[in-house]
Formats: sequence, structure tokens, C-alpha cells
Amino acid sequence: MEHFIWNMNPVAFSFGSVRVFWYGILFASAILAGLEFMKWVYRTEGKNEEDLESMFLYITIGIVVGARLGHCIFYDPSYYLANPMKIFAVWEGGLASHGGGSGVILALYLFAKKYKLNYLWLLDRVAIPTALFGFFVRMGNFMNSEIVGKPAEVPWAIVFERVDMLPRHPAQLYEAVSYLGIFLLLTFIYKTKRTVLKNGFIFGLFLTLIFTARFLIEFVKVKQADYDTSFLMMSTGQALSIPFLIIGIIIMFWSLKK
Repeated sequence: MEHFIWNMNPVAFSFGSVRVFWYGILFASAILAGLEFMKWVYRTEGKNEEDLESMFLYITIGIVVGARLGHCIFYDPSYYLANPMKIFAVWEGGLASHGGGSGVILALYLFAKKYKLNYLWLLDRVAIPTALFGFFVRMGNFMNSEIVGKPAEVPWAIVFERVDMLPRHPAQLYEAVSYLGIFLLLTFIYKTKRTVLKNGFIFGLFLTLIFTARFLIEFVKVKQADYDTSFLMMSTGQALSIPFLIIGIIIMFWSLKK
């Protein structure tokens, strides 16, 4: 069986010694798309759009710091304990979505406290473009030929030539499509039900859907952590997804009950 061969150069273009990576372009596009979405939300609900610049500064710092620390702590702790200065080498790659999510949740708490906003109201709105952010990031991983799936003989398997010549599950695309679908669903719910849903429901649904998708797709992913998690009978990504999934279900049903 012949499979599609992927060998995209991670560098989009360069100016002399300065290289611009596809991942960076997509990461920046994700932030800009999220900003535009939140501008629409703020206009729709009569909020002050000027506050968004400050919010996205909080969010960007939360994403980068949280995702980097999450990767260092949960996926390769022995290396970073031996080379602590490498923690700051974000340009070398290594960002964990669970850490990034935790960083954003903390950053938004600080922002809501400063600007006197209802925290769950804010989480509901920011959760929607966060799903879109996940789509862009996983497409960046695809451009880098990283976070690949396990070898497979399914018709849609892809050969990531920069990794090896084995046909593999395109795990990045599985996640990207899942997150895009979740973004569209949450946008529809927000547009049609925001006036009747209590604060917290959309955020709870977001956590439930995102981390259910992440848990299931982990079954076809190549192991990412640098240590053995076989004693847990699951991957590191699955183990880290369970608390978020449980919290999402609790918040969602608490909101419905309320």
C-alpha cells in the first residue's frame, strides 16, 4: 500500500541568519485569531475592548510559561534537572498543552480579579478560541513532523520522512480536526444559548470534550515522556488529562444544576 509522504521544511522562510518557522507563524496566528474572536465577544456583550490587550498579555505569558514548565516537569524532568538553564530555551521546542492550559487558567484568574470580572463568565468566553488555538498548534506540530502517531497500515497513514519511512497515524491531524470541531460546536452554543446557560457550562463542556479527545488520541500516539508510565496502564498525556476531564464534568453538571 502506498502512503502519503510528508517532508515539509519546518522553516517557512529566512532572512540571512534569521529563520521563521511554520510553528511560530501558526502560534502567532492562533493568538491573533483568539484576539479577534474575543473582540467580537466583547462587542456582542458590550464590554470594554481596550481591556483585551491586557488580557492577551496575561494569556500569552500564561501559555508560554505554563506550557514550557509542563513539558519540563512532566515529559523530560531528568534532562531539565541536569540542565536547568535549558528550561529557558523555548526556541528549541517542548511545550505541553496541559501545562499551557493550567497557565491560562491561572492567568485569567489574576486578570478577572484585577478587572473585577466574573471568573467563570470569563472562562466560558475564552475557552472557545482556546479550542481554535489548539487547532493551530497541532497544525504547527504537523509542519514540524513532531508528536507523530504509532506505525499503522490504515489508508490515511502518513510517512513522516523526517522521522522514518514507516506509515504512521497522523495524530497531530486527529487532534487538530477534533479541536476545530469543538471550536465550532462551542461557538454555536455560545451564539444560541448564552442567554440561558449559567456561567461555567461552556468552560466545563470545553474541558470535557478537549480532554476526552486528547485521552482517546493518546492511544495512537508515540510515547512522548522520557520516563516509563506503564505502571499507570496509560500514557503521561492520558494521566494528565484525567483531572481536567473530571473537573470539566463537575463544572458542567454544577452549572446545569444551578
